[in-house]
Amino acid sequence: MRALPRVLLACALLGPAFAAQAGDVDKKSCTYNGIPLRGAVKIVTAFPDIKVQVVNAFADIRVKRVGAFADNCGEWKIVDAFPDFTIQLVDAFPDVTVTWVDAFPGTD
Repeated sequence: MRALPRVLLACALLGPAFAAQAGDVDKKSCTYNGIPLRGAVKIVTAFPDIKVQVVNAFADIRVKRVGAFADNCGEWKIVDAFPDFTIQLVDAFPDVTVTWVDAFPGTD
């Protein structure tokens, strides 16, 4: 019974720290740790610049896949060579959460 209050206290103190890790997205400048979230993107399986989780709601950024001219926030052109940054699609512990959209990409 004495361990329960300690566990609850630990969860209360550590919970916000873990929640703050996911989503260091600067929505004003549309960047993650200085990496602009637009342009040519390569999907890799190891050593990404950004770990990305695809969600249906409450995403950090809405992403539109384009064929050319990925110049605006949230517009990504998926490439095999010469990327602006690399991503790894993950199911847990992402750096950034995204929602795929057909219109209105970007942040809120």
